[in-house]
Parts: sequence; C-alpha cells; structure tokens
Amino acid sequence: MSLKDELQKRVSEGSLSVSGSNDVLTMALGPEHPGRVRGVGAGISPRQYFNLPKQQRIKFADHLKEGVRIVLQEETKKMEARSREETLRMEARTKQLVEAEKENLLSRLSQLIPNFDPSMLKSKTSPCQNQSPKNPMSDKASCFGADVRSLHFEDDTTKNGEQQEETGTEVVDYSNVEVPSSLQSLCRYVETTLKPQEKIMTFTIEKEVFGADRSTFVLHEDITQLAGMEEIGATEVAVCMRCLYDCLREANMCSMVGFIDPAQVSANAGSLIDRSRIVASRLQKTDGEQIFMMPYNPGRHWVLLIVRAKRETVYFLDPLLGNRVVDEEGKNIVNSALKIYNSHIGKPGRKAPIWKTLPGTPKQPNSVECGYYVMRFMRDIIMDPSLEFEKKFAKGKEQAPYPQAAIDEVRNEWAEFVCLHME
Repeated sequence: MSLKDELQKRVSEGSLSVSGSNDVLTMALGPEHPGRVRGVGAGISPRQYFNLPKQQRIKFADHLKEGVRIVLQEETKKMEARSREETLRMEARTKQLVEAEKENLLSRLSQLIPNFDPSMLKSKTSPCQNQSPKNPMSDKASCFGADVRSLHFEDDTTKNGEQQEETGTEVVDYSNVEVPSSLQSLCRYVETTLKPQEKIMTFTIEKEVFGADRSTFVLHEDITQLAGMEEIGATEVAVCMRCLYDCLREANMCSMVGFIDPAQVSANAGSLIDRSRIVASRLQKTDGEQIFMMPYNPGRHWVLLIVRAKRETVYFLDPLLGNRVVDEEGKNIVNSALKIYNSHIGKPGRKAPIWKTLPGTPKQPNSVECGYYVMRFMRDIIMDPSLEFEKKFAKGKEQAPYPQAAIDEVRNEWAEFVCLHME
C-alpha cells in the first residue's frame, strides 16, 4: 500500500484530519511551491482554489479614528445624562424656591393684615405662560418664580375688571408711568401702532456681533415688560448686546471684547454638545486674548459668564446675594467649548479650566431684576478700556443694589437703539 493510500485510509477512518491546502496529496509528496496548487494546472492560486478570504489590512490610523469615535460617543452620552440630571435638579430647586417665597409672602401679609385669610389671594398667569409663539427668544426670567406683583386681592374692584382679566389684556397709560423718555416714546408707539395693527418690530443683528447675521423680532410684550421693570428674556438681552457693540466699535475695542448669543446657549436652546460647539466657534475666531461675554440663563435667572480662552479662565457674575456657583450644565458647556478650542489651535490645555466667582457685583433688590443687572454688568465692563472687571467686582467690594438711575440708563439706551433701527 502506497503512502497516499495509507493516508487516505486514515482520513476515512477519522484518525487523520485534513483542511485547505493541507490535504492527503500534500502530506504524501511534501509542500508545494508558494502560490501554486498541485494537480490543478497552472495559474490557479491557493486562495482561488480553496476559496480563502483575502486578508484585510487595517491601518493603525483607522484603529485610532474608530477608538476616538467610540470615546467621543461615550463622553457625549455621559454629558447628556449629566445635563438631564442637572435639569431635573434645577427644576426641583426652583420648585423649592417658589414654595419658600410663597410661604415668606404669606407670613409677611399675615403680619401686615389683621385676620388675614390666604384664600383671599388668587394667582394670575405668569408672563412666561403668556408669551407669543412668534418670538423664539422670549424666555423671561424671574429668580424665584413668584412675585408680589403676580398676586392680587379679589374684591369688588377686581370684579369690575373681570372681563379684561379673562382676555389677558392690560391697558397701560404710559404718560403717568415713571420710565425713561425714549422708552416712554417707544411705549406710546406700541399702544398706537404695534398693538392695533398687530405688527412686530424687526431688525438685523450683524454677524460681527454674534458670529452670524440673523433677524431679531421685538414684540410689543418685550417693550412693555421692559418699561414695567418685569422679567426680561433673551430678546431684550441680545438687543442690549447689539447696542453695546456700537460702543465697542466707537472705542475701537472690538478686538478686545466679543459677545456670545444668549438665545443659543441658555437652557433649552439645544443639546449640551451643540451649545458647546456654538461657544467654541466664537472662541476660534479670536487670537485668544479677547474676552467673550456670555449671558446665561439656566432657568428663570440671568447670570453673566466671561470667557478668556487663552488663559482658560471663566469669570462668574451673579446679581443674587449669597455664595452663588454656576450650575453644572453651564459649566460643562464652557469647559467642553474650551477643549474644542484648544484642539483647534493645537494646544494641550489644562486638565480643567479655572473658574472664578466675582462676588463684589451689585446685588438685585428683588426677584425680577437679574436681566437688567446682567445688562448693566456688561455696560460697566466695556466702559472701562482697561477691562479690569476682576478688580472692580472682587471680594470685599460694595454689594449694594444699583441705583435705579443706573438701570434706567440701560433701559433708555435700549429704547433709543430700537427706535433708530426698527423696520
């Protein structure tokens, strides 16, 4: 019996196994030359005959890219989870503040009014619930969600105005209201033209201000709320920033100070990653020495963040009294933006940016002035060519409220700008 037959017999008995090119013929005659298959003719490769898969070469760079993509996906999921958790925490905290303010109000009224009955109070609809859907930037902010002005006594005098209250319309005589002159003129225009004709005031904020051209819509509610020192939203703050941009241009300070659109970075303006990219895109359009002012609303309260990208330092200015800290979502937005910025310029960067709270800012006296104070903070900062705001608002400085004249100055400049630029 030949060697081939003996091997074939062992294969049939199961005592010997063969696979691919390692068959009985190869065992009997020895290995064939590389690239050939014995007994099937010329030109047939082992891969073709045995139907072997072609080896795929995976480059190291491809492995690296895939690894980075997976890591980014995981980090994004973590950041979004933290954002959702922080949102729920803020909602719970806001509810607690509302209840605390309500209890405080009831306690004060009980002291002032003999035989006070809490059932005498009836809540009116908050301005936030009555906003027009035409304006995507209307996100009014009060710091506690409750205010003495949102409550009224239900007596015979209110019954006479019952029909007016049901429609949600208030007729205001601005001739007897103490408001700055330009704002008073604008209010008269609201009553005589905007409301009767249901018109909306529009103008364009140039790309130099926020990085892109966009139209801004000012509703009559925005103007009347500013005139009444009520809660204000991103529209009013953005218009103020456009007004301040003219001041920067006149002082030749545009290369020193920049702005970030509050409507694009505050709560509910998009995912955390999207908002971080918006901030990063603004930072990338500078050499790093420029500071960027970013009014930020985490929910019913305005604060001011100042980002100095090159130094990886962020300043936090809050008009509320107490040891205030920025919420985690706002912090994550700016920290992520700085990482993107450092990657863009090829800089390793710090392990974590430096956050500095400036506690010496003037403090608001009530619960609705936060937006006005943030606008005044920005004005005070750019009016100092040295930009020494860190010293100006350092610990130990005066924390008394702004005089009303200082707030009225901002409101009047806002009204003058709108009157000049409205279409």
